[in-house]
Amino acid sequence: MVRRARKTNRVLAEVFSYAHPELDFENPFELLVATVLSAQTTDLRVNQTTPRLFAAYPTPEDLAAADPAAVEEIIRPTGFFRSKTKSLIGLSAALRDDFGGEVPGRLDDLVRLPGVGRKTAHVVLGNAFGRPGITVDTHFQRLVRRWKWTEETEPEKIEAAVGEIFPKKEWTMLSHRVIFHGRRICHSRKPACGACPVAHLCPSYGEGETDPEKAKRLLKYELAGQPGQRLRPPADFPGKPAPAAAP
Repeated sequence: MVRRARKTNRVLAEVFSYAHPELDFENPFELLVATVLSAQTTDLRVNQTTPRLFAAYPTPEDLAAADPAAVEEIIRPTGFFRSKTKSLIGLSAALRDDFGGEVPGRLDDLVRLPGVGRKTAHVVLGNAFGRPGITVDTHFQRLVRRWKWTEETEPEKIEAAVGEIFPKKEWTMLSHRVIFHGRRICHSRKPACGACPVAHLCPSYGEGETDPEKAKRLLKYELAGQPGQRLRPPADFPGKPAPAAAP
C-alpha cells in the first residue's frame, strides 16, 4: 500500500505540476479569512467575494472593528454568513489583541482562533508560512479512502494515518495534488475512471465511468478547457482565470 500510495503521489506530481491553493490571497491574513469563508461553498465563490471584503477591511484591526451587518452583506454569497461574520470578527479581534495584529505561525495558536480548526490551520501554515501540513478536506477524505490508504473516517485520524506514509516535506503539495485530482477527475458521484492517470494504481477503479470518451466529458476546470477557481492564478496555471463576480 505504501509503495502504491507513493507512486500515486509521483504520478499526480507530474499531472498536476501546477497544483496550488485555489484561494486568492496576498498575505497570511487574507488566506486565513478566505479559508474560513470557504466552508460549505466553492473557492470560486470565495474568490469572487474577498476583493470587496479586503478593500473594505484590509487588516485584522479593520475587520475587528467592523459593523457585523456590513460584513454579513458582503460575505452573504458564501453562505452561513452570520456565523462566518462572527468568526471573522472574533479571529480578527484575537489577532489584534493577542498576536500584535499578525497571523501566528504555530498550529496551537491558530486553532485557538474563532472558526479555525486543524484543516484551516494547515492551509495557512503550508501556504503562507511554508510549514508542511496535510489538509483533510472532503476531497482528500474521499480519495484516500478510495485508494485504501486508510480506513479512518475522522479527519484528525486520517491526517495522522496519511502522515505516516509520506515524508513531512511532501505533505502540503500532496494535499494540493489530491484535492486537484478530486475536483477535476475523481468526483464524488461520477469519478472519471476512464480518464484517470492513476487508474492502474486504484483499488476502486470501476466505481465510475470507464469508457475513455465518456469519462473525458466528466473532467472539470482546465482539464475541460474551462476557467479555474482563482481570479489571479499562478503564472504556471495552464487554464483560464475565473471570472470576477457580476456587479
